[in-house]
Amino acid sequence: MDWIKEFNGAVTLCNTEGTITYMNNKALKTFENDGGDRLIGTNVLDCHPEPSKSVLKDLMMNQKSNVYTIEKNSVKKLIYQSPVFTDGKYSGFVEISLEIPIELPNFIRK
Repeated sequence: MDWIKEFNGAVTLCNTEGTITYMNNKALKTFENDGGDRLIGTNVLDCHPEPSKSVLKDLMMNQKSNVYTIEKNSVKKLIYQSPVFTDGKYSGFVEISLEIPIELPNFIRK
């Protein structure tokens, strides 16, 4: 899974308790002003203000996914938050953040 390290989307992984266990290069750069690699070993919930903190806590506790877009400084991102399973057992939570065009085409396929 070495490709994830240089993947052009921010990937942050935490364990079941919320401790950040992995950040790829894009995530380290994205969160550079918040501590970058010093965030590894800290709790992901401490990185979010309310109400985001409570939403994330609920997602992790109930092993649910959350998908949405945000726009900040004229950059639009798709945020995908999801539980992670190893051998069928809940093992943590991942957030993948992808920069996307402001106007994104939508294709309906049959």
